[in-house]
Order: sequence, then C-alpha cells, then structure tokens
Amino acid sequence: MNAISPLTPITDNPIPTQREPLLGKSMEELRTLVKELDEPAFRAEQLHQWIYVHCVRDFEQMTNLKKSFREKLTARYQVGSLQVAEKQVSQDGTIKYLFRLPDGQVIESVLMYFEERGTYAVCLSTQVGCAVNCDFCATGKLGFKRNLSVSEIVEQYVYVQCDSQREVRNIVYMGQGEPMLNYDNLIAATHILNKSAEVGMRHITISTSGIVPKIYDLAKEDLQLTLAVSLHAPDNETREAIMPINRKWPLEELMPALHHYVNTTGKRLTIEYILLAGVNDQPDHAHALGKLLQGLKCNINLIPYNPIGESYGYKRPSGNAIHRFKDILSTYGKKVTLRVERGVDIAAACGQLANKAKIS
Repeated sequence: MNAISPLTPITDNPIPTQREPLLGKSMEELRTLVKELDEPAFRAEQLHQWIYVHCVRDFEQMTNLKKSFREKLTARYQVGSLQVAEKQVSQDGTIKYLFRLPDGQVIESVLMYFEERGTYAVCLSTQVGCAVNCDFCATGKLGFKRNLSVSEIVEQYVYVQCDSQREVRNIVYMGQGEPMLNYDNLIAATHILNKSAEVGMRHITISTSGIVPKIYDLAKEDLQLTLAVSLHAPDNETREAIMPINRKWPLEELMPALHHYVNTTGKRLTIEYILLAGVNDQPDHAHALGKLLQGLKCNINLIPYNPIGESYGYKRPSGNAIHRFKDILSTYGKKVTLRVERGVDIAAACGQLANKAKIS
C-alpha cells in the first residue's frame, strides 16, 4: 500500500434535500413513524434492519417493503444526510473520512485498526469546529460553527462501518468538537449506537477537556462507558497557557468533579496527557502530575505531540524525554501507557483534524 492514497472524491451520494433522516431514530421512534404512516407494526423492525444492519440508503433497495410504503418514506424521509466528500488512507490502514453536511459544513471521522488488540475503532465528531480552542489543536483553530444533530453523529459510525466492511465495535468521541458542549445530542446518540447499532456501552469512550457541570451530569446517567479527560498539565498556570477552558474550570473545580464521577459510577477514568517539548514534559511536571492524581481511580494515557502543519510553536519531545516522563509517572502507582498513534501521515491523529482536504 502506498504511504498515502490519493484523496478520492465520492460522487455516488449527492447532497440530499432537507427530508428528515431516519438514522438516529430509535426503534420506538420508528414504530411511531410506521404507525403515523398507517403501516403494520412489523414494518418498523424491517426498516430498522435495513438502515442499521444492512446499511441501505435507498428506500427502493429495501425489497421486502411494499411499493406504497417506500413511496411514503421517500416523500417525507431520507436514510441519512451526510455526503462523503473525500477519504484518505494511511500507510497503517487508518482511514480519514471528510463528511459534507447538508448546510455545506464539513467534519472528519477516523477509522483506526489496532493490531495489538485486533480491533477497529471509529473516532466521531460531535461539533463542527470547536469552541474550546486548545492552543496545540488544529480543530480549535477552525472556531466553533455548530453542534451536530443526533442523526449526524450516528450516521458517521454507520457509514464508516458499512463503507469499510469491517466490524467496528469501539467508538471514541475524540473527533472534532467538545462532546460535553453538545451534551443532550451526545447522550441521545450514544443510546442509539448502543441499542440500534449494538455497540457495547463499555466500548464507548467520551473525551472531554473538562466541562465540569457536565461531568456531574454524566455521573447521574449511570452509563458503563469510559470517560477520558484531557488534562495535559498538572498545574493551573501551564494548563491555562495551552487550554483556555482552565480559566473557566480550573483544577480546583475539575479534580473534585473527577473524584465525584469515580465515586458515583465506580468507573476508572482515563487521563489524557499530550506531551509538548519544553512545556509540560519535564521531570517536575511528571512528579506534579503523579501527586495530583493520587487517590483518583484512573489510567494515564501519554500522547506525544503530533505536529500539525504550522505547529503553532510546539514540538514533539525526544524519545528519551517521553520515556523519562513515563518512568517517573509510573512510580506513583498508576497504569501509564503511550498512545499508539494512527494516521499521522494523513493528519488523522490526535489534534490534527482540521478539514484541510480540498473538496472538488
């Protein structure tokens, strides 16, 4: 396989009209829809199978639905609303999808394969752009455009699963946007992906930069998913310099919220920490981080910085600095891992999603 496949325009799925999409609807909602169309109840199960299992996007291809029902559906609904404008394949097999939304905005989703686990995961976006604007992140430079709908979140997974012809059983909300700032749609989409797409709740991860009120809300949901928190610094001064969100919710507010979440749910957190050369990767940072996380049930995922074009003045630490940081942090009794980065050559890795592919 070539290092980078050509950017491939996909033209078989033109921008749809503004009919209501079915992807994102629960079985209960489909039952209500079928009833409103004066069809027998079993049609809901058939429809559910076609859109979530068989990934059929054309009502005319739903061969066990009678013609009159297909006509009713076509008049009012469409299966999905996203258009795949381009996709790009990395030398490691990672696939980045550029989706065009009905209003012309674009988002990115990423399919990753982890050989060591033999599993596929899809990284989903929850917003167009991002309002959090972490200084090292390409998505933040786009600015915030809007939240994604439940349908737009769910359809990313369904399209990637069907297009790749792979069994994608892991979902991470680590694409574009801050998931917790689209909280209601995030939770609704998660339930749909769990029940209709049959992705186990334990295989779903929500990543947040630390939206404190929503961490408390998520604790009440009693979901068996994983919460990942982008910490990236062990002190307020360093964190504010790279993550403006820390001015609104500093560590003095974030850390109690994380302890509350663990105590309420019994679930272990994942702490994400991006290593920036000379900024937060020194031995004193490692010791401070270890002390900050004492008493918190968590694993720590270290992420060496991925340059993003302009790079915004940041650099990736040396291999020695990375392993020195990991070794020091490991002495504090936590499981510490180095993230296996995927899709760096196609700008699909952490912090690199910036919608820079050109649309023909």
